[in-house]
Amino acid sequence: MKQAKILWVDDEIEILKPHILFLEQKGYSVKALNNGMDAIELIDNERFDIVFLDENMPGLSGIETLEKIKVSHPQLPIVMITKSEEESIMEDAIGSNIADYLIKPVKPNQILLSLKKNLDTKKLVSEKTISSYQQQFRNISMELSGNLDFNDWVDIYKKLVHWELSLDISEDDSMSEILLQQKEEANALFGKFISRNYVDWHKSGNADTPLLSHMLLKKRVLPELQKDKSVFLFLIDNLRYDQWKSIESLLEPYFYAEKEELYYSILPTATQYARNGLFAGMMPLEIQKKMPQYWVDELETPGKNSYEKELLSNLFSRSHINPSFSYHKVLNMDFAKRLLDKFPNLLNNQFNVIVYNFVDMLSHARTDLEILRELAEDESAYRSITRSWFEHSPLFDMLKYLSEKKVSVIITTDHGSIRVKNPVQIIGDKNVSSNLRYKTGKNLTYKPKEVFELRNPEEVGLTKQYLSSSFIFARQTDFFAYKNNFNYYASHYKNTFQHGGISMEEMLIPLVFLKAK
Repeated sequence: MKQAKILWVDDEIEILKPHILFLEQKGYSVKALNNGMDAIELIDNERFDIVFLDENMPGLSGIETLEKIKVSHPQLPIVMITKSEEESIMEDAIGSNIADYLIKPVKPNQILLSLKKNLDTKKLVSEKTISSYQQQFRNISMELSGNLDFNDWVDIYKKLVHWELSLDISEDDSMSEILLQQKEEANALFGKFISRNYVDWHKSGNADTPLLSHMLLKKRVLPELQKDKSVFLFLIDNLRYDQWKSIESLLEPYFYAEKEELYYSILPTATQYARNGLFAGMMPLEIQKKMPQYWVDELETPGKNSYEKELLSNLFSRSHINPSFSYHKVLNMDFAKRLLDKFPNLLNNQFNVIVYNFVDMLSHARTDLEILRELAEDESAYRSITRSWFEHSPLFDMLKYLSEKKVSVIITTDHGSIRVKNPVQIIGDKNVSSNLRYKTGKNLTYKPKEVFELRNPEEVGLTKQYLSSSFIFARQTDFFAYKNNFNYYASHYKNTFQHGGISMEEMLIPLVFLKAK
């Protein structure tokens, strides 16, 4: 490991020699100066890892030296050391972006702690994270070998996402690779679990089912409307649980996560099915039968999600409630900014729904644009882009505005996505749906062992385009490729983020209730 270089600047540097000797014995390289001007010149010509700077020096003061250093070296950590405990001096130093603030007389161990905090934190956290995951790896593997129910799978996925986010800061790629392999093993078992249980969840009278898309509003959201306050529901299309966790910290200054849970998206994990089911409070087949004017079949023209407001209004009528409500679908930045300007008026409604489509558009754009593939080459980078977008988005501004008001804020999504890797060959005619993670239609040819097949879609609440129509779903990281164009599909879509099939990332999705601080 390279030796860290310290610059210590103090007009009484001679009396600090015992501290300097202590640090050198600990393996640090220390240079000492007694004035700010020499320090600025030296820093411009030599690299240092950290600077200890006396606040009260004759000539150029510590605060003035700090400000000049930060102009040309904004990322250099500077620890201010002072005899004064005046609040104004502390505020000046903190406002100039110091790394730490120590009051004289400082003890050697205080200096050492500050160094470890500023120079070694990432390494120490990484080592601790790797060690902790190594201990948990066996525990998770043992859990995966058990007889898991739908609640157990939620717990497993939460643990895997926790370690995935924790290992993001680690420089040990080998441990991240081990986690990826364990996640792939979990997804293989999860696919089998869904294949065994999904049909039973939709049988009438079976109460032992997870919270599914079409149950979400009635069981979780509508009860919030009975309270004497406005409710804002943000549905961020295609938001994975790990993406939610990556942006959660940005909201911490404004909200508490009062309650967080994962619910199960219905199949197919695609907007046409999951989001229509969510707003209608019905499975697609029931929508088609009771409100055919609001259902657009798989192979028809666009407009498959054009009636969400109408479906929601019908749900209110069936639930015998009549709240004042608004519905808005954000498809571009300009509309988002104009909507934000309307928020004072929206506060007069009991219920406001904002569907935000950016993450889904990012997923599709990444498939088609090479530059986005490079920027979001894996899950970690995909999370990073999502966080960066959110931090600078009107959506974040909307939430910050609402944090100042006495309203309930709920964040959720309709489905997630998964990075696909393995092409699975199928044969179908022109009347087969185009999605890469599920197919529906007639005359489908495939290997039954490679898919989850539903020969009778109506038993799980899905519609049929033709009398002989069936559904098949890809599991794990598989995606469907046609035999007559297999090589193109295999190369073009490999390592893209897709949805519609069966995986933890697509089906186990966040529902979060926020409370303003």
